[in-house]
Amino acid sequence: MALDADQKGSVRGGERVKSMRLIACVCLTMLLCLITASAQGKSGEGKVRVLIQTEAGEIEVEIYPAKAPITVANFLKYVGGGFYEGGVFHRTVRPDNQPNNNVKIEVIQAGVNPEKKDRGFEPVKLERTNQTGLKHVNGAVSMARSGPDTATSDFFICIGDQPELDYGGKRNPDGQGFAAFGLVTRGMDVAKKIQQSPADGQKLTPPVRILKIKRKQ
Repeated sequence: MALDADQKGSVRGGERVKSMRLIACVCLTMLLCLITASAQGKSGEGKVRVLIQTEAGEIEVEIYPAKAPITVANFLKYVGGGFYEGGVFHRTVRPDNQPNNNVKIEVIQAGVNPEKKDRGFEPVKLERTNQTGLKHVNGAVSMARSGPDTATSDFFICIGDQPELDYGGKRNPDGQGFAAFGLVTRGMDVAKKIQQSPADGQKLTPPVRILKIKRKQ
């Protein structure tokens, strides 16, 4: 059955509407992609910058929520709650103060304000380095722990590369390694100064006080 002029115009009009809707949908999708890409660029491709202010100087760190989401979220809870204000770097591990360890490492370890330690959060699941791809290289920031899935608020900074702290490393007998989640980008001189501070064994005497840890973005 042939269409009259009005019917043909109606069909063409409907096709134009469909075409316009399709074009609008494509344009909106492209716009959303551009907005997402712009946001990722501004956020440093998923990196979060954190400033550790100590009485010995400042240490700036990048942490990686896309690679170690559980560990980063836990750390930022303590940062956001002000737990590290009045906290301390309390431990230095150097080649000369670990006589009972066949596998030597070099790190400095910090914790929350002792008065707030009992108000902390539950331990978090261990994010192993073979899963995250984050290794214990020079300046790596990682979580202290005893057994797997026991990390809470204490963290440490590697002085030099420490592969024995990665998954499969021999520093911890269980071989599970530690959860690296960030990297020092400025202030390794401060970290090294803390490592060389006076200590009784591995205990810094006095500890180096943390003034504040805050997000920079």
